[in-house]
Amino acid sequence: MNKELIAAIEQIEREKGISKETLLETIEAALITAYKKNFPYSANARVAIDRDSGEVRVFTRITVVDEYGDDKDEILLEDALDIDPNYKVGDIIEEEVTPRNFGRIAAQTAKQVVVQRIREAERSVIFEEFSNRESEIITGIVQRQNRGTVFVNLGRTEAVLLASEQINGEKYHQNERIKVYILEVKQTNKGPQVTVSRTHPGLVKRLFELEVPEIYEGIVEIKSIAREAGSRTKLSVYTKDANIDAVGTCVGQRGARVQNIVDDLRGEKIDIVNWSKDPKVYISNALSPSAVVAVYILDDDRSAMVVVPNHQLSLAIGKEGQNARLAAKLTGWKIDIKSQEQFDQLENIDEIIALDEAHYDSSFGDIEPVVETAEEEAKAQDESAEVAEGADQEQLDQTTTGDTEDVSIDMTEYEEVDLEDIDIEQYDIVEEVDLDDFELDDSESVNIEDLEEYVEE
Repeated sequence: MNKELIAAIEQIEREKGISKETLLETIEAALITAYKKNFPYSANARVAIDRDSGEVRVFTRITVVDEYGDDKDEILLEDALDIDPNYKVGDIIEEEVTPRNFGRIAAQTAKQVVVQRIREAERSVIFEEFSNRESEIITGIVQRQNRGTVFVNLGRTEAVLLASEQINGEKYHQNERIKVYILEVKQTNKGPQVTVSRTHPGLVKRLFELEVPEIYEGIVEIKSIAREAGSRTKLSVYTKDANIDAVGTCVGQRGARVQNIVDDLRGEKIDIVNWSKDPKVYISNALSPSAVVAVYILDDDRSAMVVVPNHQLSLAIGKEGQNARLAAKLTGWKIDIKSQEQFDQLENIDEIIALDEAHYDSSFGDIEPVVETAEEEAKAQDESAEVAEGADQEQLDQTTTGDTEDVSIDMTEYEEVDLEDIDIEQYDIVEEVDLDDFELDDSESVNIEDLEEYVEE
């Protein structure tokens, strides 16, 4: 040991963050073990390293006794008094017994101890670093693959991307840079093990925090995320600032912000909707892109019935029920979706309305029903929307706007009819209209002459 080793230890302290005193104490403990292997009868030996010069000295500890016992590290009181007249029975006398070649043994042992200590310290530092970053996102480089497991280089350590945490169908290539979500960090015999994920909903949240400053700063808040990794994600956002469009902020100018996230997720579709404390509004928003006619709250166990336009039932349910499933996960509500036609055919409509009135807090306000125009209904029916999950499979009646020759208007349910409400222009009127085709028996306030003049015009 010498000053050069002390200088080296001080450098390690600066670079690795391991204290000088900790290293020296560890070296001393290792040297005691080495000394006892060569001198097995020195059970009470002590090694001291000078903190300035690096000099190593070995001391044996001897106990002052009246007479010898079984312990070999003993000295009689009369012999101890020859060394120092102040000794008494029970005192400990330290005597230096440093071997002649102990410097070489000390240097070799110190090297091994320092290397081992550095390795342990680095493992500890890495564990502390990454354990504090759990639930965060990090960029790594694909290192290799083995039996479905992908190993990702994070710089100071290697992370494990298990098959269960990989996006279905996603391919990973060596030296490819990918963003991953730190799922778990645990200490093992071989050092810290970092497990990462590409499927966790937290990955989407962190990507939005990176891409949208308003979310990172807390101006816009992500309330909930529902994700089917690799296919589609829905997230609800909210802001207290009335001057900020939460959805528009996340989408970005011309969709630039959300597109960057979609690219990181390799094409995964993302639906962003406004969160609302009103469950009806929230459920309606969550079923986007489908329109919603009405929402009825059925009980206190977060169950609701949603009525959608006839032609948008399959859109509301989604492919293999995905849209409805994600909406239910996003809102935390059980959602039963029915088309307007299906709802109208229910026998317990009054009971549904009564349940809604009993369980819905009207102070939240109701959603505005969707009103379909004749053109939208006709176009939708022409597309023959597919009906799923118990929907009526019969074809919807086709409404055409180009082949109508006779117009029949049933006025029996109305007491008064304002002719201005009859939009004749949406029908293709031929040259003559037979007024006998108009069933006006139950209408007393319709002037036939006015109707003739209107049709002629």
